[in-house]
Amino acid sequence: MTNARDVWIVGATGLVGREAVLALLEAAQFERVLSLVRRPSGQTSPKLDERVVDFEALSAALSAEHADVAICCLGSTIKQAGSQEQFRHIDFDYALTFARQAQAAGARHFLVVTALGANASSRVFYNRVKGELERALTGLGFEALTIVRPSLLIGDRGKQSRLGERLAAPLMSLLPKSVRGIEAKKVGRALARLAADESAKGRRVVPSAELHSLGA
Repeated sequence: MTNARDVWIVGATGLVGREAVLALLEAAQFERVLSLVRRPSGQTSPKLDERVVDFEALSAALSAEHADVAICCLGSTIKQAGSQEQFRHIDFDYALTFARQAQAAGARHFLVVTALGANASSRVFYNRVKGELERALTGLGFEALTIVRPSLLIGDRGKQSRLGERLAAPLMSLLPKSVRGIEAKKVGRALARLAADESAKGRRVVPSAELHSLGA
């Protein structure tokens, strides 16, 4: 019988993070879901330990905690962040600090949501930062590192809804699965399924096409 484990997640108020938390709460493999948020998500469950934290002090907030698995769903935009520097601070610095703290707390498996086109050598700033994060996480030496690269995310962003994404979503559905838009619910379910795999080892990149089937 599989031992129940502790899973950490950051970015749980985002489009993918919300869905991932719901899927993790349903997974028998996890007995506690520690969710770090900047504002309350509204989600409740006996298994959910949600904490509103100062992301500038993530290490202090997690110093006495244990983790088996950790998932990073942090994701912003330059418009939301206000500048390229602040975007990198959120999507790279926060994510890397979270990973280091998870590793120190015992996590053997780290999962991160980056993006289709992530590449540390990309001329596109967004893709370059995502690629730099992947490279930095690889260097930490987790026993298992799973990198999830979804295409355009489809779902209800509420007040943060992006007009361009709403207009592009119907057209994206006509494209091959490798670049087709994907529902955030599928990505969240895929993350929970990947996180529950105790046999995971090494570095694995999961492209958007594979997420369609994993999250079905």
